[in-house]
Amino acid sequence: MGFLDKAKDFIDKNDEKIDQGLDKAGDFIDEKTGHKHSANIDKAVDAAQKYTGDGDTTRK
Repeated sequence: MGFLDKAKDFIDKNDEKIDQGLDKAGDFIDEKTGHKHSANIDKAVDAAQKYTGDGDTTRK
């Protein structure tokens, strides 16, 4: 199993944790920018979450 296969397997097995981390990173960046770019940050986080397994697992 190559590196990329291992990475994909890790992402698939930890999709929820990765999505939570992306949410936290987005919140941190949003706070540091004074909430001036909230919509763009949300779009970027959502786009990143689409590439991790089943998409955003943090929204119900």
